[in-house]
Amino acid sequence: MELEELRAYCLSLSTKVEEKFPFQQFKAARDVLAFYINGHIFCYFDINNLRRVTIKYHAEELASLLEQYDYCLTPPYNGNRKYWLGLDATRAETKLIKRLIADSFAIVQKRK
Repeated sequence: MELEELRAYCLSLSTKVEEKFPFQQFKAARDVLAFYINGHIFCYFDINNLRRVTIKYHAEELASLLEQYDYCLTPPYNGNRKYWLGLDATRAETKLIKRLIADSFAIVQKRK
């Protein structure tokens, strides 16, 4: 999946989705684009490197996902491995990427 397709998909989940570059104070993370719903991040990634798209996920399902898709799942970028998952958007199928991002969106959207 390419950057613009990934960005467009995240924004398409709701008219309330916001995108920001929240880590400007950190030199190594200035290019990290984050997507928010209800003030909370559901997806973020470095716009120059889509090998690690970080998304929120159900802790109880992580082991199963890692077993099924180990070729495209990575540790999250600077997130708790119990609740966050890294996804290599350069290797994963578009259908899987969209499903995992939609799940992340749904998890975070429930938080208010």
